[in-house]
Amino acid sequence: MKSLKSLIESTRFETIIMLVIIVNAITLGLETNSEIMRQHGVWLVPLDRIILGIFILELTARLLVYRFDFWRDPWRIFDLTVVSIALLPAGGSFSVLRALRVLRVLRLISIVPSLRRVVGGLVAALPGMGSITALLGLMFYVFSVMATGIYGEAFPNWFGSIGESAYSLFQIMTLESWSMGIVRPVMEQFPYAWMFFIVFILCTSFTVLNLFIGIIVSAMQAEHEDEASAERDVLHHEQQAILDELRSLRQEIRTLREQ
Repeated sequence: MKSLKSLIESTRFETIIMLVIIVNAITLGLETNSEIMRQHGVWLVPLDRIILGIFILELTARLLVYRFDFWRDPWRIFDLTVVSIALLPAGGSFSVLRALRVLRVLRLISIVPSLRRVVGGLVAALPGMGSITALLGLMFYVFSVMATGIYGEAFPNWFGSIGESAYSLFQIMTLESWSMGIVRPVMEQFPYAWMFFIVFILCTSFTVLNLFIGIIVSAMQAEHEDEASAERDVLHHEQQAILDELRSLRQEIRTLREQ
């Protein structure tokens, strides 16, 4: 069991699994092309099953090595969930599950440390992002009510209801065809409408959305600092253990000399 543990925790083993995941991503993309499947489907389908078998063997080895500790690591549970989806029936009403096989590519997140840090930062930023989302929703509601009241009668397709106004304002917030597509036609009847939309863009695109970026960057920085601190603690413990061994060796040598 110790040899199996040393194998699955080795850098070489993780590199092999990462290469298998990349190959699997390529094969899954090739399978979406009917012409390629007609010519090379004979070996693409068996290759996909072989790769799935490798993933199953890997997870089985991890279950045997870690046992109950396996369920304490969210990344291992994530890997198990992604691979388990591929084992579900993909025929009939479950045919959509066949397309979900590509989720196996997401296993790269659990293997590559830099990707894990990014996801960890995003998860850590969720509480702060919730507050900003509530603020953004409040601003959308206020501006939607105003836009419906001001422009709803003249432009019912864009601002006829609160829902339609919110959708149009969302397009404006993303800056996708906001000027020529919506604002300039509105300005033909309401010359000062630009003031309303410019204020909305400043409040959402240039202010609230940048708060999202700030919180995510802050969370990722904190995640990086925590990981660096953990590595320093491990290094300190290792150095302390080496010093303790050196002290014990010195004491043994001194004892031998006295004898």
